[in-house]
Amino acid sequence: MTRTVAAVDLGATSGRVILGGLEDGRLRLRHVARFPNQPVRLHEGDRSGLHWNTTELYRRVIEGLARAVREEDDVASIGVDSWAVDYALLREGRMLGAPYHYRDERTAEGVRAVHRQVPPAELYARNGLQHLPFNTVFQLAADRAAGTLEPADRALLVPDLIAYWLTGQQVTEATNASTTGLLGAHAWQWDVELMRRLGVPTGLFPSVVVPGSRIGALLPAVAGEVGTARELPVTAVGSHDTASAVAAVPTTGDDAAFISSGTWSLVGVELERPVLTEESRAANFTNEGGVDGRVRYLKNVSGLWLLSESMRTWDGPGGTDPQRSSDLSVLLAEAAAVTRPVPVFDATDERFTPPGDMPARITAWCREHDLEPPRTRAEVVRSILESLAAAYATTIEQAEQLSGKRIRTVHIVGGGSQNALLCRLTADRTGRTVLAGPVEATAIGNVLVQLRAAGIAPGSLEALRRIVATTVQPVRYVPGVGP
Repeated sequence: MTRTVAAVDLGATSGRVILGGLEDGRLRLRHVARFPNQPVRLHEGDRSGLHWNTTELYRRVIEGLARAVREEDDVASIGVDSWAVDYALLREGRMLGAPYHYRDERTAEGVRAVHRQVPPAELYARNGLQHLPFNTVFQLAADRAAGTLEPADRALLVPDLIAYWLTGQQVTEATNASTTGLLGAHAWQWDVELMRRLGVPTGLFPSVVVPGSRIGALLPAVAGEVGTARELPVTAVGSHDTASAVAAVPTTGDDAAFISSGTWSLVGVELERPVLTEESRAANFTNEGGVDGRVRYLKNVSGLWLLSESMRTWDGPGGTDPQRSSDLSVLLAEAAAVTRPVPVFDATDERFTPPGDMPARITAWCREHDLEPPRTRAEVVRSILESLAAAYATTIEQAEQLSGKRIRTVHIVGGGSQNALLCRLTADRTGRTVLAGPVEATAIGNVLVQLRAAGIAPGSLEALRRIVATTVQPVRYVPGVGP
């Protein structure tokens, strides 16, 4: 392998450290560390709060980077990506408490407080964001109402927090900043007027940097922990994991939609400019920042969280059959063999967002809508995948109509690209060819931006995607045919 970079990729359920480089024009990736990301519930007076264990994540990141530099002595850079919207509050550089998890149920009053000051239509015109009750702007309003915002002099989104602990430098990377609801839709700058109206200190977040910017070098103490005497820079990547994943979509044309499929499904198209029409707001589409100033015009659709949470219900304490542990490959095979019609439910319903008994919620939804609920585990799985595929099809049709972009092909990247049944159902329901892969799209996008910043990879986003297309052979699903 030629000169390498280290991608720190933090997902909602696990984190990885991956080494990546170019060899004969092709990407080479190697996993050097994988670790769980398990949220914790903490007692908070009359409630329990769901939080991220960011200090444990950081410890695991350091361990992974130490292994990376032991295995490769020419690591040129480190880049960090994670999920969006969540943040830590700090005062004088010290974290004030464990960051809240976006699935914590504390933001309802925050939504009402924001909308009392800024009506939804005006808010969309300013930030272009899909309404999600856990958007940063609503979480901050909940913090303000609880009195926890006042002591803070800084907020750092999760990947920026990790980068700060590594380098001592505080920045806000643009693609993740675009998910806060406080960044202007037309320019990657903080909307100071909006912050003032909402009572958010205008200096709460640090300045915005774009992917490819140098954040800083590892602090001497951190370099010692990692085990390197070299100056090792941390580079800003598309730190919102979906921004990195979309940068790695191996498309060579302008007629493709993408589905970044994992815990969530992010379904949309890449544009040059945001779409801020009332029709777009009514359809609940979002305009998020992408690598090289592109716009990720998409909708968040509930993803494989529905499946993983169902399995957790079946296998956990008090599960329906504790002697029968769920095996995903077996469940998917059984679901593919289901011939009885299964209900298609609204996968975007907010009742499916919090942790809990997902099969029971699906049953309740079906009964409320006069549909026969799924009866077996296989039928639950088939119902989930059919419902996701139906939501994908509806969203892609809307994206085409609202953006004016013709869509002929659908690229599925991320963990869901390995789910052959989901990919086949998506092809059938969208009526479009589906190309599945790469699985490691987020890490690839992270690596490519770093390689380009280090002068190792070519300059344009299209050139980077050609590297992915050369390296990865997607699995093709044609409507009505299968893989």
